[in-house]
Amino acid sequence: MGSPVRDLVAGGCFVLTVVVLATIAYRLAGWSLADAFYMVIMTVYTVGYSEVHPIDTGLLRSITIVTIVLGCTGMIFLTGALVQFITLNQLNQIFGLRRMNTQIDKLKDHTIVCGFGRIGVALTQELRAGGADFVVLERDDAPAAQARHFGYLCVQGDATDGAVLREAGVMRAHTLATVLPNDAANVFITLRARGLNPDIEIIARGELPGTETMLLQAGANKVVLPTHIGAERIAELILYRETARLIRGTPRMREFEQVLHSLGLELELIEAAQGGKLAGRTIESVEQEANGEVFIVQLNRRGGEAITDPDRKTVIGPGDGVVIVGRGAKARSLGGLPRA
Repeated sequence: MGSPVRDLVAGGCFVLTVVVLATIAYRLAGWSLADAFYMVIMTVYTVGYSEVHPIDTGLLRSITIVTIVLGCTGMIFLTGALVQFITLNQLNQIFGLRRMNTQIDKLKDHTIVCGFGRIGVALTQELRAGGADFVVLERDDAPAAQARHFGYLCVQGDATDGAVLREAGVMRAHTLATVLPNDAANVFITLRARGLNPDIEIIARGELPGTETMLLQAGANKVVLPTHIGAERIAELILYRETARLIRGTPRMREFEQVLHSLGLELELIEAAQGGKLAGRTIESVEQEANGEVFIVQLNRRGGEAITDPDRKTVIGPGDGVVIVGRGAKARSLGGLPRA
């Protein structure tokens, strides 16, 4: 006996072979195809109806005896393999869920990811690469099965249900990221999670710009708009090719960003808009006003020239790309920097 799947396939192939060969044998004995196939099926499944034609010759008796022995033996093996397959799957599911629930119950200060769509898959890959503990919370069968296939801890259920959130350990979690493509669901999940754990950090995905305010009012600490971020990234590639390549174009730079992030720093690109507060000012004055929160490490001129480690007296021109390093989210939100 091998694995249940291998036994099931082997048994099915054996029975099919017996049916085909026995049908051919009855055909060679002079029966029609329909009568031969009907006789073989009755014999293999041991139904016991009367014969289609009299079994009155030595050849027909020999064919029937061989069909009975091989067909019934094959069906017994196939039935056993099917029962084994179903039973082991059920046991694996039961014990697998129990083991997973035990592991979730032991987690503390972990992250809960609500939704295992495109963003959820990418997010969990990054969390795993960073060595973070997390639980996937997914309602639908196929994504939940995919999450378990990847080896992730997964709770299948509706994230808007407080009981499901508690099962995922929301009371002990440090962060909850709700990344469903449904703004209303993300708002409701945010409200529910904030009510269950007032101290949890909630990062919510928003599809429409107007949803950001609703999510913040519902209790989200941060709101991410993937469409807006994607548009900004495309604009970087179009307007500041060299700087965009420097920031995210190579694995080495991505590794460098991870090192900065571990130190609580961010590397970001800002455009000095025409008529804004950055345009026309020196790098030195901008950094002084930021009180050491951010530092300008590169200036990408509108004409395409990239100036690495620019002089502090350099004046930022309208339309220039400014690469800054800042503490935590201050670099992304411009922190103490005057807004362009």
